[in-house]
Amino acid sequence: MDDLAGYLRTRRSRVDPAAVGIPVDSRRRVEGLRREEVAHLSGVSVDYYVRLEQGRATQPSEQVLGALARVLGLDETERGHLYRLARQRDRRREKAKAPGRRIRPELLHVLDLVADAPAMIMNHRLDVLAGNRLAGLLYGRPMPGLNTARHIFFEEAERGLYADWETCTLDVVGHLRLAAGKYPEDPHLASLIGELAMGSERFRRLWARADVRARAHGRKAFRHPLVGLLELHQENFALPDGSGMELLVLSAPPGSPAEDGLRLLAGLGSDSGDAHPE
Repeated sequence: MDDLAGYLRTRRSRVDPAAVGIPVDSRRRVEGLRREEVAHLSGVSVDYYVRLEQGRATQPSEQVLGALARVLGLDETERGHLYRLARQRDRRREKAKAPGRRIRPELLHVLDLVADAPAMIMNHRLDVLAGNRLAGLLYGRPMPGLNTARHIFFEEAERGLYADWETCTLDVVGHLRLAAGKYPEDPHLASLIGELAMGSERFRRLWARADVRARAHGRKAFRHPLVGLLELHQENFALPDGSGMELLVLSAPPGSPAEDGLRLLAGLGSDSGDAHPE
């Protein structure tokens, strides 16, 4: 699904040569840095770096990876992704399995306690495994069985529930890129990525950029057909059990129109059913 060679090529292409002290003139045809420039700035031989980009060199040292991350201007999330890709071969030999789907009853109880904000539990594939009542009302459908990546790219597109659809697509693709690096042997994740690539031209374009994103919090705006614009704040809480699952809560600032909208939404759906998995 993802590989070190391809990631290095895409990161190299986005570096501004002038920013790393390389003079640029009108005759330059390469987008970003040349291979030999990355090698020189990283302190490795050109031959070795070429072999890295061709997938022929294995087990780059921590020192080499650190130098590459510095030259390519990687942030913390991108640096972690680079290191995981470099160690994929060892992890594949260990035959690590993707996390399971089982949700502890105590977590379902936590969802019930979050009464005034949509809340859900999601896995690394963006499958919603459970959600509270308000989450079901926000999305207008049962939570278990919903995959937010499919929902964004296939069902909602540009004029649907997501007020900032383009940013949502960037977040989804960046998240799935990270997941592909963490769980390279997950066949369900590979199948999902293939399905999205086959069905969405925008997904294909964004996937080719190889950008990674780890969004733990931020603004998330919805355009609900019954209550209008809801400008919410998203918080992602990684569960501390190594499951790869997260608790996601969408809260409204106190006294805001979004808080009024969520209260109205809860009242409109007073007769709706449970959003927990059966």
